[in-house]
Amino acid sequence: MPVLGGLWAQDLGLRDPGQGVGAEGTAGITSNEEDEGPPSPVWGPLGSSPVSCGALSVALELPALLRQLRAAWRARRGGPQGPEQRQTPGAWRMEVEELERDAEEKGAQRAADGILARDHAGVFLAERRGSYPLIDLRILNTNVQQGELEAGSRRSVKRQLSFQRYCHASRLLRGQVPRALGSLHLLDHNYLGQATHMLSKVGTWNFDIFLFERLTNGYSLVTLMCHLLNVYDLIQHFHLDMVKLLRFLGMVQDDYHSHNPYHNALHAADVTQAMYCYLKESKLAELLTPTDVFLGLLAAAAHDVDHPGVNQPFLIKTGHHLASLYQNTSVLESHHWRSTVGMLRESGLLSHLPLSMRQDMEQQLGSLILATDISRQNEFLSTFREHLNHQSLDLHQAPHRHFILQIALKCADVCNPCRDWNLSRQWSERVCEEFYRQGDIEKKFAFEVSPLCNQQEDSVPSIQIGFISYIVEPLFEEWCRFTEPSPLSHTMMDLLQQNKTCWMGRALLKEEEEEEGDGGGENREPVANP
Repeated sequence: MPVLGGLWAQDLGLRDPGQGVGAEGTAGITSNEEDEGPPSPVWGPLGSSPVSCGALSVALELPALLRQLRAAWRARRGGPQGPEQRQTPGAWRMEVEELERDAEEKGAQRAADGILARDHAGVFLAERRGSYPLIDLRILNTNVQQGELEAGSRRSVKRQLSFQRYCHASRLLRGQVPRALGSLHLLDHNYLGQATHMLSKVGTWNFDIFLFERLTNGYSLVTLMCHLLNVYDLIQHFHLDMVKLLRFLGMVQDDYHSHNPYHNALHAADVTQAMYCYLKESKLAELLTPTDVFLGLLAAAAHDVDHPGVNQPFLIKTGHHLASLYQNTSVLESHHWRSTVGMLRESGLLSHLPLSMRQDMEQQLGSLILATDISRQNEFLSTFREHLNHQSLDLHQAPHRHFILQIALKCADVCNPCRDWNLSRQWSERVCEEFYRQGDIEKKFAFEVSPLCNQQEDSVPSIQIGFISYIVEPLFEEWCRFTEPSPLSHTMMDLLQQNKTCWMGRALLKEEEEEEGDGGGENREPVANP
C-alpha cells in the first residue's frame, strides 16, 4: 500500500473522467497513462492510469451482476447440485444468509459504504459509483427484530428510504400523486412534509441547509436540485428524462466525499441555494435565459465534485497524478469539471440534444467551474471592477451574462461569512477542520505544512478574519455595487460585518487566554466591572 493509500486508494485511484471535452465527443474522456509520468514515491500505484468513465460502468457492475445471476440460478436449482425445484421463502432466506456469510468472510464489509476496492473481489452488496443501492434482501425477506441489523444493514435501510423519499418528492413536485403508498413511504411522511415546507422558503437568505440535510436524510443536494429545476420549468424546457436526471444527480451526490468536513455534498447544496438567491436578483432575473439558469445551477451543484479534501499545493508536492494531468494549473477545478462532464455523458442526461449544443454547454460549464479557482480571484475582481467603473456591462450580450454567472458562482462559493452567525460559524469550523487535517497529514509525512493548516499556529478566528478581509469583503463590495439597490446585498454586507466583529472578539479573547497561560497576566491590574 502506498504511504497515503488509506486516504486515497478508495477514491482517486478508481477513476478520472479524462481530458478531452468538445469536438472529440465521447472519446474525449479517456485516461492517458503517458501524461502521468513516473509513479510518485508518495502515491505509488495511484500514479497509474485511472479507469475512464466508460469502462467504469462495466468494471464495477459486472461482478455484482454475475453474483446476482449465480444467486438466481442457485435459487432456481435448489442449490449448486440439487434438483430443479421451486424454493420456499425460508430456503431463499437461508440462501441469502449463506451468501452474506460468504461475502463477509471475503471482506465484503469494505463495500458497506458503497466503496468498491480495486480488485472487486468478494463484494456482495457493492455499488457502482453514482448508482443507487442494490435491493437489500435482508430487508425484504427476513423478519429481524430491531437492533439485530448490523451497521451495513442499517445504512442500507437509510439509503433505501432516502431513495424512496426523493423519488416520491419528485413526483409531488411534478404534481403527480403516487398511486399507492408503500411501507417504505410511511416512515418518511413527517420528514417529507417538513422538507417540502422548507423548500417553499428556499429563496430566503436564512435558509438552514443543515436542517434541510437532516430532513432529507443526507440527500439535500438531489432534493434541492429537483425542486429548483421544477421552479424554473427547466425539465420541460430541455425535455429532460426524469430517470436520467435522478441518476445524474445521484451520481453527483455520491461523488462528493462525505468524510470531508467541508467540501462535501452539503457544501454543494449550500452553494446551490445561494446561487438561486443570486439568480433571483432583479438585474439578472429578467435577462437570464433558461440555458444560463440551467448551467448556473448545474455548476453550483457540481463545482466541487470528487474533492479530495486537500488543496492544490498538497497534490503538487505529493506528486499526485491529477497535478501531472492538469500541469499544476487549476488542478482541482479542472478535475471537478471533467468529472461532471463524465457523469453527464455516462447518465445520458443531455444525449437527446444536438451535439453542438451539448459541446457548448460542456464548455460553458467548465468556464463556470474553473472560475471558482481562488488563485484567479484578483483576475476576476479587477475585470468586474473595471466593468462597473465604466458601466460597460450589457446583460443582453451572452458573454456578459456568462461573466456575471461566473461572479455569482464565486460569490456563492465563499458566501458563508455572509450568512447568519449560527450558520456561518459552523461552516468556518468545518473548513478549518479540513485545513487542520491536511496539516496533520503533512506533519506525519515530513512535508512543509501549508499555510492556514497548522492548528497550533493558525486559529479559527485568525483564519476567518483574514479570509473575510482579503477575499470576501472585496468581492461582495463589488457585487453590492452591481446589484444596487438590492435588499439581499445589504443584508449580506451587514451580516458580514457582524460576523467579522464576532471573530475579532474571539481572537482577542484567545490572545488574552494565551497571555494568561504564559503568565503575562500575573501583574496586570484588575479591571473594574462596569
